Amino acid sequence: MKHPVTRRRRAQALIGIVAVTALTATACGGGSGGSKKKYSPSNKAITEVVNQSPKKGGTLKLVSSDKFDSLDPGDMYYASAWNFSRLMARPLLTFKPAPGNASYEFAPDLATDVGKTDDGGKTWTYHLRKGVKYEDGTEVKASDVKYAVERTFDKEILPNGPGYFAQYLDPDSTYKGPYKDSAPDKLGLKAIETPDDYTIVFKMKEPFADFNYLAALPQTAPVPPGKDTGKEYVKHPLATGAYMVDGQYEPGKAVNLVRNPHWDPSTDPLRKALPDRIELLEKQDANDVDNRLFAGTAQLDVVGTGVQAAAQNKILTDEKLAGNSDDAVSGALAYLAISSKTPPFDNVHCRRAVQYAVNKAQMQRAVGGEVGADIATNLMPPTLAGSKVADMYPNGEKHTGDVAKAKDELKQCGKPDGFSTILTARSNRPKEVAGATSVQNALEKVGIKIEIRQYPSGDYFTQFAGVPKWVADNKVGIMFMQWGPDFPTQFGFFQQIVDGRAIKPAGGTNLSELNDPAVNGLIDQATRTIDPNASAAIWQQLDQKVMESAVMVPFAWTKSLLYRPPNVTNLVVTPAYSGMYDYLNIGIQ
Repeated sequence: MKHPVTRRRRAQALIGIVAVTALTATACGGGSGGSKKKYSPSNKAITEVVNQSPKKGGTLKLVSSDKFDSLDPGDMYYASAWNFSRLMARPLLTFKPAPGNASYEFAPDLATDVGKTDDGGKTWTYHLRKGVKYEDGTEVKASDVKYAVERTFDKEILPNGPGYFAQYLDPDSTYKGPYKDSAPDKLGLKAIETPDDYTIVFKMKEPFADFNYLAALPQTAPVPPGKDTGKEYVKHPLATGAYMVDGQYEPGKAVNLVRNPHWDPSTDPLRKALPDRIELLEKQDANDVDNRLFAGTAQLDVVGTGVQAAAQNKILTDEKLAGNSDDAVSGALAYLAISSKTPPFDNVHCRRAVQYAVNKAQMQRAVGGEVGADIATNLMPPTLAGSKVADMYPNGEKHTGDVAKAKDELKQCGKPDGFSTILTARSNRPKEVAGATSVQNALEKVGIKIEIRQYPSGDYFTQFAGVPKWVADNKVGIMFMQWGPDFPTQFGFFQQIVDGRAIKPAGGTNLSELNDPAVNGLIDQATRTIDPNASAAIWQQLDQKVMESAVMVPFAWTKSLLYRPPNVTNLVVTPAYSGMYDYLNIGIQ
């Protein structure tokens, strides 16, 4: 495996190029229409912290078109939840609240420094800061971090979050998590040791040079065993950060944060804790969210994926609004996940028919035009080292679809007259719903009839698309998906969406249920390869291998047109969290 610093720097160099491109590009497309003069987003927050201010006080008002997948740091996967959780929870490491490439640098949070290894990456040691307290005044212990990681093993109780810790600390799947742990203290996982209250040691059978990225996941935020309430912990996770939940979180309604009286800034060099109170309203209409931002009655859209079509048109035709906007590169891929299990998509030629039939140009317009996305033809993001543009299924010079090739594939899969299938999209994401309609129209031209079903993003992975049994029972063939790297490496992008060992009963992100031994083997080979160029070549081979299976239809590298009201301070776009604004130190004027 590559040395993580080497890989990160190469990735950052590419990201810097993309950011500069975004800065100098002229805004166009996106359905702005008409003859009005067009204005480019200022993009100031991509390269600097906007409206810097140390002013404290006031109530920061946030809005969201849906709910978090979870507020429990051990059970969340959306980038917005990871970003927001740092207001309350302190993982071992986090990413610097800084613009551009600096946001990819590790910042010790609960730990005093990044992890150290003296055996090539099999053993990683972290030392905790002393004096860090929970909201109830008790001090954080290393065993609380051990317990927090252990509880992520139980996907029946905590289905959402990534499964890296279980896969690498317990590859034989012998430990079932603390809720089934027979040890009296519920700390029976032998792969994690706590020799004292301020030291935690992670031990693996195979080297894993990227382990510091795992330490930066919210799953390492401490949880005291005696205060864990399992599935109910989401309502009031015990805070170690600058803020704590006021009362109880009501998923889908609201969450209010107030100051944590036992947060000590002397133990925390990262958080400024500016607002007195933070209020978040969930399940608001997406277009109404944009209007509240324009009116200044809300300061941020927590979803962080950009404004809707009407607001985009308004921003790009108003010089003042454009001056308070940023067209941020998210580093995420928007794609269609095709089930490898649902007939007739268990036949590769039926899947390839979809690859040729889709109108990617129309889908790009649905997600915001050139301001919202670049057309994608392969999987690996251009922001990652080793990315190489390829197009295995060319569907016309302008990516508008190739009906003849699609029909030929249908003949080869035994469905010359087409077939019917179900497509899922997230109901609170109008761009995704518009994209679904585009897919429906394009596939109808080759005889594939699409029924669109919409589900809320907060439940999309735990109850619907991420549940293999539900997909099978409902005969779902195609699922809308958007994926950004868990951390800025090729492994962080691919592993959870194409590795067959990442398939789980609920909360999964390998929606296609791809379980190809050749793909799994390439992942293992790449993670063991130290030479950066050799490793990059393996990841390119993996990209090609997955595209050959045709289980994923890439259509857009997404960008997010973000709007920031002028009364918000300390705003900076963070590539580390999919190109949204960094929520850690924002305030209000």
